[in-house]
Amino acid sequence: MSAPLRTALLTAAIALGPILAPPALAQDFFVRAGVTVVDPKSGNGTLAGGTLKTDVGSDTQLGITVGYHFTPNLALELLASTKFTHSVRLNGAKAAEVDHLPPTLSVQYHFMPGARVVPFVGVGVNYTWLHDEQGFGPLEGARVRVDNSWGFAAQGGVRVKLAENLELVGDIRWIDIDGDVSVNAVKVGEVDIDPLVYSVMLGYRF
Repeated sequence: MSAPLRTALLTAAIALGPILAPPALAQDFFVRAGVTVVDPKSGNGTLAGGTLKTDVGSDTQLGITVGYHFTPNLALELLASTKFTHSVRLNGAKAAEVDHLPPTLSVQYHFMPGARVVPFVGVGVNYTWLHDEQGFGPLEGARVRVDNSWGFAAQGGVRVKLAENLELVGDIRWIDIDGDVSVNAVKVGEVDIDPLVYSVMLGYRF
């Protein structure tokens, strides 16, 4: 092989190397797990024409998030969890229990991504699946139904780098959750849950 040809091939290899070489590990994906608390707002509306004051209790479950960083600043995250169960009181007396799953998809902006402590904010959409409603007391044996809900979600939090791939993440979300309530197929009003959702999770980036 002639010297000019060797030189040309070497120059081409150097130029194309960054394009053809496999990408370096960028730690773009993340998965997290920890404690998540869904705490509905105080006073969740009234039913039966305003005669029944509704209060929905809080619950704590295992929260899980998975996500992907498109850039060091921008990420997409999905929140999932094990099943939450909420007690519903009417005029102070327990009248029902309802289960729900609240998958929430958020777009996040991470400030100072190269720092050890990184604050972030997010906005997104929530779908709440309300199911397995059960009546107690005056609603014992009745068919209680709460409709599923689509709503807006807002988030703020901080992640702390513990090691090269490990991080501790704490955040708080506000989620718009509401649904029509029916008893024996008759609509009796609407419940506004609108909870604050608190999470503390251990995360792994890869």
